[in-house]
Amino acid sequence: MSKIDDQFPGSTMFDLRGKQSVRATFKLSQKAIDAIGLVAIHMGIKQKSLFDHIIEDLDALDSLAKTIQIRQFKKIPRRQKTFVLSRRTIEALGTISQAYGTPRDALVEYSVKKLESIISAEKLRHEERKILQKEIIAHFNQGKLLYKKAVGILGKDDPFCRRIEKAIFACQKTEKKLAEFIEKSKVLEKF
Repeated sequence: MSKIDDQFPGSTMFDLRGKQSVRATFKLSQKAIDAIGLVAIHMGIKQKSLFDHIIEDLDALDSLAKTIQIRQFKKIPRRQKTFVLSRRTIEALGTISQAYGTPRDALVEYSVKKLESIISAEKLRHEERKILQKEIIAHFNQGKLLYKKAVGILGKDDPFCRRIEKAIFACQKTEKKLAEFIEKSKVLEKF
C-alpha cells in the first residue's frame, strides 16, 4: 500500500468523483425555487448540500417517483433556474427519471415539497422567537434601569457601575444581533 492510499482511507476515485460540482437547469415552480433559497439562506445550508440531502437517497426518490402525477405537474407554472449539484445527485436523478419515465424537473419539484414541513416548523419557531425577543428587550431594559439606579447611588466611576455598564453594552450588542436575526427571518412570514 502506498502512502497516497493512506491519506484518504475509505475513499475511492468514484467517491471523489461523485462529490464534483456540476450545473443543472430545471424548470420549477416559483414556490419550489423560493423554498430552496429560503432554507439555504435562513438555515445556512449550501444549496448543493440541500439537494444532496433531498435527492440523493435513491430509495426515497424511487418512492417519490411512483407518486408523481405528470398531468398535475404540467399544470404548474414553472421557470428555468440553474443550480449547482453534486455529480452523484445528478446521476441519481437521471437513474430514477429513466426508470420511471418521469422528468427530472418533476422529481426535483416534488422532492422540494419535503422542505415545506421544515419551513412550516421554522415559521412557528419564528413566531416564538418574536415573543421571546420582546421578553429579552424588557429584561435588558430592566438592566438599564438598574444601572441608572447604581450610578445614582455609587457614581459612574465606581468599579461596580463600570462592570454593570460593560454588561449593558454586551446586552445592547446581543439585542442588536437578535433583531437582525428576526429581521432576516421575516422572509418566513411570506412563505
